[in-house]
Amino acid sequence: MRHRLKGRKLGRNGSHRKAMFQNMACSLIKSLRVDEDAPNVPRTPGRIITTVTKAKELRPFLEKLITMSRKSLAHEQNAEQYATSAEKNSSEWKSWRESDQWQQWNQAIAPAVALRRRAFAILRDNEAVDVLFDELRERFADRPGGYLRIARLAEVRLGDAGQKALIEFVGENDRVQTSRQAPMVVEEESAPAAEEAATEDEAAEEDTAAAESPEATTEDEAAEEEKKEE
Repeated sequence: MRHRLKGRKLGRNGSHRKAMFQNMACSLIKSLRVDEDAPNVPRTPGRIITTVTKAKELRPFLEKLITMSRKSLAHEQNAEQYATSAEKNSSEWKSWRESDQWQQWNQAIAPAVALRRRAFAILRDNEAVDVLFDELRERFADRPGGYLRIARLAEVRLGDAGQKALIEFVGENDRVQTSRQAPMVVEEESAPAAEEAATEDEAAEEDTAAAESPEATTEDEAAEEEKKEE
């Protein structure tokens, strides 16, 4: 039983899996920087199509490299305060090279250089490392994880009918969800209640009109005079 052994073997030994993920990661990274006149230009930059199982194993492999590049950004920004803008091998640059400021710059930039070397040891491709540390880290500078997306395709691979999927960097071709608001519902008064209210209003208006009319006052005075004569 494969207890406490993570990952999929994918029908390959360890060295074969390592080389496969290395090639897939380099292909996905270098698809962001392609020449339009070059042959086999990818249809969508930052996306490759593979099987679902390979995509699920490639995602953590590549996301760790992107996290390494994001960590190096803070070290390089910290080292800029000790850097110089003088041309290399000039007298000003040589004096900076022999000063204590260079020692401080060297100590500040050392972690970033180490992270870049670690990434190259994994990918073994200079162009992929340049794209990783120049473009991707700026793109995901404010995103703490979740750099890749996997989407299943409604087709299978010819030969073994393997389920195909695409894996791509997030931030491009993202769907924007729009929230729909339901219309306001106004409760209407029931018909019997409305009719009763209308009849009450009409009766009240008639009473007030009758009380204010002069004929009603003369009739009341005549009735009072008849009572007195009796």
